[in-house]
Amino acid sequence: MLYAVMNNQKICYTRSGNANGDVMLLVHGITTYSFIWRKLLPFLEKDYDVIVIDLLGCGSSDMPLDVSYSIKAHEERLFTFVEQLGIQHFHLVGGIAQIFATNHAKMLMSLSLINTVGYDFWPVQPIIAIRTPVIRQLLMGALDLGMMRLFVKAGMYHKERVDNALMDLFWKPLRNSKGRKAFMHFARCLDNHNLMDIANQLKLLDIPTLIMRGDADSFLGASTAEKLHADIPSSQLLRIDTASHYLMEDEPEWTAENILTFIREQHG
Repeated sequence: MLYAVMNNQKICYTRSGNANGDVMLLVHGITTYSFIWRKLLPFLEKDYDVIVIDLLGCGSSDMPLDVSYSIKAHEERLFTFVEQLGIQHFHLVGGIAQIFATNHAKMLMSLSLINTVGYDFWPVQPIIAIRTPVIRQLLMGALDLGMMRLFVKAGMYHKERVDNALMDLFWKPLRNSKGRKAFMHFARCLDNHNLMDIANQLKLLDIPTLIMRGDADSFLGASTAEKLHADIPSSQLLRIDTASHYLMEDEPEWTAENILTFIREQHG
């Protein structure tokens, strides 16, 4: 595990694959951390210099509660992170990518959005509930592995894959109060205005963009992916029936191969 320090806060990341290849940066969403990409790495590392990050408050990164975990704040830290690593051009996959793309389009070689939030169609349950102070306090005391397993199963199509090994990964940052407080703080900081503010800018994007959706996603409706596809010029929308919200767990090979095919079609 490597780390970068920004404002005395440690951001953890891994870097693997082909050091001579183009950089590919993978960014997780709110309910996960860098582990969520582990099944894609064998497909991506052959040709790409792959960086996988834990956002502030997630995974092995620091978990301060006196800074914002809004997606806008995360995007600003992501820009500082890539600058610190001296990365000028890269492929961006995953979370907070829409804001980054509208602010730093010239840095991106391609953009891949996976079951992404968008516009004002979020936050969704159970994230909305977590933002309620009373519910938040109850969860601090009552959140256990059984409750988390129900949440993960709701985000999976292949529910039989929700085994002890997968739950250990999801549960790892939540085993202590520090991790739980960071998770609650992340949920509380979410603001759909962050994405509504860039809605018009999406229509001006000149970046090859791939939008992927698991059609069994019970957290996010199809309208998000469909509107992004309609608004972002020259974007491609790919859908698969046998995946829910955690597309990287349900269909990792399909996800990785489509990212690679898309990039090759755009860049040769």
